[in-house]
Amino acid sequence: MSQKKTYQYNVLAVDDNVNALEIIKRNLEGVGHKVITCDSVQRAVEALSGNKIDLVITDLKMPKHSGLELVQHISENFPDIGVIMVTGYPSIEGAVAAIKKGAEEFLAKPFTHEELLSAVQSVLDRLTVQRNARATVEPDTTHGMVGRSEPMQQVFQLITKAATMTANVLISGESGTGKELVARAIHYAGERSSAPFVPVNCTAIPEGLLESELFGHEKGAFTGAHASRAGFFQVADGGTIFLDEIGDASQSMQAKLLRVMQDKEIIKIGSSQAIKVDARILAATNKDLNVLMNKNHFREDLYYRINVIDIHIPPLRERGEDVPLLVHCFISDYSKEMGRRPISLSDRAMQALIDYAWPGNIRELENIIQKLVLKVDKDIVDIADLPEPMRFIINHEKGLHRSLALMESEHITHVLASVGGNKTQAARILKIARKTLREKLRKIEQSNPHR
Repeated sequence: MSQKKTYQYNVLAVDDNVNALEIIKRNLEGVGHKVITCDSVQRAVEALSGNKIDLVITDLKMPKHSGLELVQHISENFPDIGVIMVTGYPSIEGAVAAIKKGAEEFLAKPFTHEELLSAVQSVLDRLTVQRNARATVEPDTTHGMVGRSEPMQQVFQLITKAATMTANVLISGESGTGKELVARAIHYAGERSSAPFVPVNCTAIPEGLLESELFGHEKGAFTGAHASRAGFFQVADGGTIFLDEIGDASQSMQAKLLRVMQDKEIIKIGSSQAIKVDARILAATNKDLNVLMNKNHFREDLYYRINVIDIHIPPLRERGEDVPLLVHCFISDYSKEMGRRPISLSDRAMQALIDYAWPGNIRELENIIQKLVLKVDKDIVDIADLPEPMRFIINHEKGLHRSLALMESEHITHVLASVGGNKTQAARILKIARKTLREKLRKIEQSNPHR
């Protein structure tokens, strides 16, 4: 019996039975979902506030607070989250009560692997339809990303083109620019959208485990291999595998990836039998692969295999007109999440964000807005409320007509920004005393009183 393929969502499983949680976690992570587990309603409520959850699977009867109370809490505070009620005491009355509170599926224990996946897929299918319907009216967004600038319009055009093809894609850009968002956009806009999207961070997995994670292993293949396990390429069969930071892959792993691309098959560790796989490969890097090739750190044949379509994401400092759009988007999201009235930024504060160099790009901007929404009690954020490095951003002349003092202030500002405002680190990089740095920052601020 062929199993319907799925793709990754964030699932919160709630049950006071540890074994039940393990079963749900193992089954859903096996098809690509991310699963967070909680053994009480109270902890589940905390998890909902601190994580982006798509689906909650909760037991009905638990100590102190019941699953029905959790469902009601979700219905009132997180209407975009899907809910499945699970119980070992199935009854018509219980099912009716759960559905009235907001549950979309009712699953009786003990349930089979197929029953669980079927219920989950049913809820997620409805969730996808609802989100797609909302996305069609989302202002200033394309492929779920925000951007009105010319550089981003070019990226959107390439995403649309890549989605209609099956060729491999190389996505390049600095850290925090949204490379995985581009990869997801290509996948979900194409013919493979109903199949798995499997992201793999090549730097997050230790080298000794990467081959097993990518290609799988047989039982007994090595110490700790207590059961046969499918690798990411098998999970992505029929869909897309996203190899993030491929520039950090070792020479040995590069050779194995090249073989998979050429032969369209994998061999599990501990096996001699080749397994055919049909997974489209999207790769990303924040490094210049041409430089790595010149140093013999990256295989030229692999580069040309993955770089059939090249999409470069511009850094945020090159798309300043998109900053206000992103700011408003993040304010709206985090204000709703934290249950507060949306803040707004003064003209000076917004201009400071536009002028800032953004070494961390969109990820850094999102983090700053989240902190502002969380910490600033007033409705209007002014420049004094921004992180320290941004208070010293100045409009400057370009070219050779800048003064030495102006060039020094720019360099200090950029160094300070690159270390997240840490004066001790910045002073060490600049090779000056921390006291000297403080004095220079005070002079910069005095010379720019309106910034």
